[in-house]
Amino acid sequence: MRNDLNGPAGAPIDAAILDLDGTLVDTLDDFVAALNLTLAEFAQGRDAPRVDRAAVERLVGKGSEHLLRSVLNLPQTQVMYAQSAIDLGAFARLMACYQRHYRAVNGRHARVYPGVEDGLALLARRGLPLACVTNKPTEFARALLGAKGLAGYFRFVSGGDAFERGKPDPLPLVQTCAALATAPARTLMIGDSSNDARAARAAGCPVLLLGYGYNHGEPVHDVDADGVVDSLVEVDAWLDARTARDA
Repeated sequence: MRNDLNGPAGAPIDAAILDLDGTLVDTLDDFVAALNLTLAEFAQGRDAPRVDRAAVERLVGKGSEHLLRSVLNLPQTQVMYAQSAIDLGAFARLMACYQRHYRAVNGRHARVYPGVEDGLALLARRGLPLACVTNKPTEFARALLGAKGLAGYFRFVSGGDAFERGKPDPLPLVQTCAALATAPARTLMIGDSSNDARAARAAGCPVLLLGYGYNHGEPVHDVDADGVVDSLVEVDAWLDARTARDA
């Protein structure tokens, strides 16, 4: 794995696909708020367990259902909400409750990471069509990007419900490349986690990771990627270096 801005030699980059949570926007506090509201509602007057940023950071990135099931398996929630004791009907109601609360708080506690707007502008200035591919539901992804003033940069915005399988399966990236009319080898994936890197490798896309994201609580520098950068602004220099190496 390379952790510098020199980049590997390879095909020119014609487009870019970007992750959302942990890459463009820090949404942990939205997740925490929605989850705690959900747990409190289902406590029905009892003292509800609570989750914090540290716990949620390890769990996000694989979609809403995975997040909620993982929260139910946390030590502080198992006494009241052990996943094994919740039937399909109860889980469906719990999921509906969570989605209702998340819809209400979506973007309220989130912040755009430093350098993201400038980085997107630099990518757009290069003439690269951009897509946002996330495991967050499409409705929530589009609303969040709109609320944070980022929606205009993206030709396509697709959530985990837009595909038969979500990241780390390569399907979302393969189908997005097809929609962008670009080859995977010429489409850069930019994310923050092993989820993004594994999807990119399987799809045949080069991949850069942001060093400030979530990555399930694991060190991002241990992930197989073509580079790790500290800001989205640095992607522009990485692309210049890649072009120079190809010349």
